[in-house]
Amino acid sequence: MRPLALPRLLTFSFPSQCSLRSKSRLKSPGFSVLSSPIQSQATEATNTDLKSEYKPGIFDNLFLALFRNKMVQVSWIFNAHIATKMVLIVLLFLMPTVLYSSCLLSNYCMSHVGPFNVIKMLYLPRATQEVGWDSEKPGYDGLIEVANRLMMNGRSNAETAEAAVRILRSLFPPFLLELFKMLIAPIDGGKVASMMVARVTALSCQWLMGSCTVNSVDLPDGSSCTTGVFVERCKYLEESKCIGICINTCKLPTQAFFKDYMGVPLLMEPNFSDYSCQFKFGVSPPLPTEDKTLKEPCLDICPNATRRRQILEKCETVQCPKV
Repeated sequence: MRPLALPRLLTFSFPSQCSLRSKSRLKSPGFSVLSSPIQSQATEATNTDLKSEYKPGIFDNLFLALFRNKMVQVSWIFNAHIATKMVLIVLLFLMPTVLYSSCLLSNYCMSHVGPFNVIKMLYLPRATQEVGWDSEKPGYDGLIEVANRLMMNGRSNAETAEAAVRILRSLFPPFLLELFKMLIAPIDGGKVASMMVARVTALSCQWLMGSCTVNSVDLPDGSSCTTGVFVERCKYLEESKCIGICINTCKLPTQAFFKDYMGVPLLMEPNFSDYSCQFKFGVSPPLPTEDKTLKEPCLDICPNATRRRQILEKCETVQCPKV
């Protein structure tokens, strides 16, 4: 007896949902592509990696500030953090170059143009503007006559010193003094600025004072630093022969100029016996009542005290009438 054959089971296959969707998309002319959340995150990460974000640097901020200021027609705001930092960097690099270049130019003019012509071009026009009078004598003799007229022009000592300060200020661009006082003077307690101006003074002012060298001086904090300038024999004092001219047109106004407009204290100690003078940058001057140089008697060769000495012949020592 043969076994009964089992009937073959009928199998029915239905298309999957995904295949139906794909077919419908192919048939539909406006189909859209859908992605899973995981694929979206991967795509966003890839796009983020491909997109390079630009981070502005300090120069970009500077140019942006400059362009903005040009648009609104305003000047620089120096207390802005980025602008101040950039100006400081630029000034630290350019200031020594500018000062050294001015010294080289001064030495070149002394060698090729002549010191008297340099005096006439740089200093005398400012001095004659203050006095309202010019000397007919050429060169250094004319300078001494203008300085004498500046002191003896019916002014008080304070007015004479203020006029001399204005003359010194006119020799520099205003922004240079302001930037130096703001950015250079505070560095390292003022030592950097003191050393800088000492070297510039020794290089650029020999036409006025004569031979001078940079030397070391004692600072108020107890340290020693090369912030001094020693003038071997001051030509300005030797030619003027007057303590009043020395003090009121040189010592006091120069001390005030460096302190008030460059932020550098200065003590000048002229020696009226040998005509030498010691500059001490970084050292504050004493009070006028304690300054011994202000109590010095007139020089025997002082032309301004000759008439006064003839009147006061009985006095053993005659103080300079303009001190």
